[in-house]
Amino acid sequence: MDLLFIYPLAAFLATFILIAKYKDKLPSDQGRQYAVDGTLSAGKPRGTGIIFVSVFVLASMAYVGIRPDIYIYLILIFIEMLTGFFDDKAEKPWSEYKKAILDLLVSAGIAVTYIFFNGTGVNLYLFDVSFELPKVVFGILATVLVWASINVTNCTDGVDGLSGSLTIVTLLSFAVMMGREETFNGVIYIFVAVLLPYLWHNANPSKLMMGDAGSRAMGTLIAVTALVSKDPFMFLIFAAVIMFDGGLGLVKVALLRFLKIKILKNTRTPLHDHTRKERGWSATQTVFRFVVIQIAISGLILLIKA
Repeated sequence: MDLLFIYPLAAFLATFILIAKYKDKLPSDQGRQYAVDGTLSAGKPRGTGIIFVSVFVLASMAYVGIRPDIYIYLILIFIEMLTGFFDDKAEKPWSEYKKAILDLLVSAGIAVTYIFFNGTGVNLYLFDVSFELPKVVFGILATVLVWASINVTNCTDGVDGLSGSLTIVTLLSFAVMMGREETFNGVIYIFVAVLLPYLWHNANPSKLMMGDAGSRAMGTLIAVTALVSKDPFMFLIFAAVIMFDGGLGLVKVALLRFLKIKILKNTRTPLHDHTRKERGWSATQTVFRFVVIQIAISGLILLIKA
């Protein structure tokens, strides 16, 4: 009998109990001045990621046994969570550049770890093509992937239930692609299991929020999963909505700040703010429709390759 279910089940129960017991000890959100309905979050517990990510890391270490590569990934995910939590609880938010540098260090650590244990081979899932990349090229691309995933996932975390729900769809899409025998799938199932109790409380109208402690760890895990799948380019498909929603704002700000190029001036970013403010969607409609779009994209690709 496959006992894999024991680890996600234990992680689910532990997360549910710990959130109920310690949510009132978390830092309070101060509200977001420029986000749509951002003031509604003021006073809610923030930084729940420290609970569900901690449970995830411990349960995953117990599940995988002695796997140095996965242990390193889990430690780096935990470190990314801690940087987010310290930012969540700080009276004055950390500067963008400080967070960007910390994200870059974690990203580089993951890239180096992957190359050391797995090499630089890439298997293109859609085309059944395999090839090797030079270590330097692979290292740079992997670092960019992790850094981008952290930040676009963080930007997507602006509507109750959105980033967590999209992350579940993205991770499970990779799990289906990799197949039942892939050990890392157990890690994916455990993370989905710890997200569910959080989403129970985060459903609109939310009672608490994950904060940077959760969103940055989620983005890190998504990127690690893309690397472990051996086709990191599938991130562009399985995380398409996360990338589009959170990435538009990053591109818009970067072009304006560094090149003085004004684009998308009539589009509010992240895109989830545009749909609510300009299109009149409710928070629930935004979450449901974004998730449906990602399910449709992932499902189509998986059916084509079935």
